[in-house]
Amino acid sequence: METKKVRLTKEKETYLATLYGKAMDATAPNTILGDRFAADAVAHIDYDFEALKLPSGGHITLPLRARHFDQWTRAFLARHPASTVLHLGCGLDTRIYRIDPGPEVRWYDVDFPDVLTLREKLYPEREGYHRIGASVTDLAWLDTIPGDTPVLVVAEGLFMYLRERDGAAMLRRITEQFPRGEVVFDGYSAAMVRLVSRLATVRGAKVELVWGIDDPHDLEKQVPKLRLVESVAFLTMPDLVDRLSKSWFSGVMHGVMGRLPFYRNLVRHLRYAF
Repeated sequence: METKKVRLTKEKETYLATLYGKAMDATAPNTILGDRFAADAVAHIDYDFEALKLPSGGHITLPLRARHFDQWTRAFLARHPASTVLHLGCGLDTRIYRIDPGPEVRWYDVDFPDVLTLREKLYPEREGYHRIGASVTDLAWLDTIPGDTPVLVVAEGLFMYLRERDGAAMLRRITEQFPRGEVVFDGYSAAMVRLVSRLATVRGAKVELVWGIDDPHDLEKQVPKLRLVESVAFLTMPDLVDRLSKSWFSGVMHGVMGRLPFYRNLVRHLRYAF
């Protein structure tokens, strides 16, 4: 990592919220993710992070979300030590350094070119690690990747920004290119997509969410090789509820809300296999 501070243009500031949430957790007494790589990156970026409008509870929800996807990633790599990881919409996430995959893993971080340029300034090279600067829905980037191993597709915080037809087309291509694998991502319900978009408009943020998933089995119809293996209601995960329940009353309210299917389905962590 460079020792001098990295300066950002206004356009690149949107990548910082998730990184900052993990960095805040890294210095907390009861850390969730313990992402020292995120903390180091924040220390090397010339930006007033205290002025950043982090979503309420983001220092809890963001590292918890990342930790769950890290767990799924480690489990997959334990079963498939010689495999390929496609980390889509990677942003400034440091998953490859947290996971530290073995020498037989080919890892690809995929995001827009300007994001990859910033990553190059913040994070070191390592064996088996590749960066691809492209839109994930411009499927030409897949032409450069061998399809001879099992693949894990990790798309944290991405699919709600994609158009449904584009996301489904990408997954169809991946399931055709690789012999077998898994796809893991967080899916928002249509109601959650509307809610987050409206709140962003009120806050003056440029957030456009478009893909809501009310029934995870619908994706099986669009991508015939996929089958749903696991669906986890993120908002009712015990550790999340415990950490967000700052009082007896808020704990009770979380318990009440957690029994409502509408609430449970707002945000789900989904794992598919093919």
